[in-house]
Amino acid sequence: MTRRHFFTSESVTEGHPDKIADQISDAVLDAILEADPAGRVACETLVTTGVAVVAGEISTSTYVDIPAIVRGTLMGIGYTDARYGIDGKTCAVMTTIDQQSADIAMGVNTGGAGDQGMMFGYAARENEELMPLPILLAHRVARRLAEQRKSGHLMWLRPDGKSQVTVEYEGDRPVRVDTVVVSTQHDEDVTQEQIVDEIRRHVIAPVMPEDLFDPENCTIHVNPTGRFVIGGPHGDAGLTGRKIIVDTYGGMGRHGGGAFSGKDPTKVDRSAAYAARWAAKNVVASGVADRCEIQLAYAIGVAEPVSIRVDTFGTGQADETRIEKALGEVFDFRPLAIIEALNLRSPIYKPSAAYGHFGRTSEAGENGVTLFPWERLDRVDALKSLLG
Repeated sequence: MTRRHFFTSESVTEGHPDKIADQISDAVLDAILEADPAGRVACETLVTTGVAVVAGEISTSTYVDIPAIVRGTLMGIGYTDARYGIDGKTCAVMTTIDQQSADIAMGVNTGGAGDQGMMFGYAARENEELMPLPILLAHRVARRLAEQRKSGHLMWLRPDGKSQVTVEYEGDRPVRVDTVVVSTQHDEDVTQEQIVDEIRRHVIAPVMPEDLFDPENCTIHVNPTGRFVIGGPHGDAGLTGRKIIVDTYGGMGRHGGGAFSGKDPTKVDRSAAYAARWAAKNVVASGVADRCEIQLAYAIGVAEPVSIRVDTFGTGQADETRIEKALGEVFDFRPLAIIEALNLRSPIYKPSAAYGHFGRTSEAGENGVTLFPWERLDRVDALKSLLG
C-alpha cells in the first residue's frame, strides 16, 4: 500500500527583515558587477529599527554608492514610513568594507573554487517547474501578498509577511493541499475578521491549484495570534543568509549549508548550487528520473569538484553511476566553466533574493540579461543520447 504523508514548506515576503538584508546584499553585488564583472564580493547586511549596516569584503575597480543602494532597495520594497520600523529616506546607513583576502584570491585567480564545501541541486516531477510543490505554493502565496499590497488592492497590508503550505502526498505524488498558514503585517485599524476574509479570497485562493485545493477541506490559519502590527526590522533584526531553506527547496532534499545572497559567483556556495539545480532539472526533464538530487563538493583553490553524487530515490531509469558519468560528459562543474556557461558575472542576482532562487522562469531582466539561467533545459537531448 502506498504511504500517505505530509510535507510542509515556508516562504517569506520581500519585506521580511532577513529578506530585506538579502536584497540589499544582492543589490550591492549587482551594482558592482554592472560596472566590474570581475569584482569579488562578499557582502553582508544587518537591518534593525531605523538602521542598516553593510559589511564584508569587496575587491573591485569601480565605486558604488552603498547608502543610495540601501535606501533605494528599502523604498522599492515599501519601507517608506518610519511607522513601519525603518524608512528608506531617513534611516541610518553604516558601512564597513575591507578587500577580499589575498590568500583566498590566490586560489580563485587560477580558476579554483572560492571555498571548500558541498552544494546540492534538486528537481522533482511534481509540476511544470520541476520543484517540490510545498515550497512552490508557499512562494506563490508570499508573492501574492506583496502584489496585493503594492497594487493598492489590500491597502491595509504592510511589507512583512510569511506563508506556509502543507501538502499531502501519496508516495511521491502530491494529492491535496492540507494546510495553509499566512501571517501578514497590517495597519492598526483593520479587523481580524477583514484580514481573514480578504487573505482567503484575494491571496490564498487565486494561487492554489484547483485540482488539489478545496477550501472546505483545507485548514487555513491567517494571523493566528490575532495581531501583527509591529513587524519588519522593528519586530526582528534581519541578516543576510538566514533563509537558506526558503531560498532553495523548502526542506525537501538536502542543503549544503551555504547561503547565496551577497556572494559573487566565484563563491561555489552560490554558483555550484545553481549548477547542481541546472543539472538535476535537466536529468528529470530528460525522463531519466522522476526525482533527482545532485551533490557537488569542492576544495578551496581546486577547480575540479572532489566528488559528484546522484540520488534518484529509486525513480531512475538508468543506474546512478551511469548518470554521474553522463553528467561529467554533459556538464563542466569547474567554477569558471559554470560562470561562463550560465553568464554569472552579469547583474542578475537581486531578483533572486526574494521568493526563491529556483523554480523561476528564465526571463530577460531590466538590463536585457537573462535571469535565472540555471533554470533552462538546454542539456536534455545530450543526456537522452547518453542515457536513453
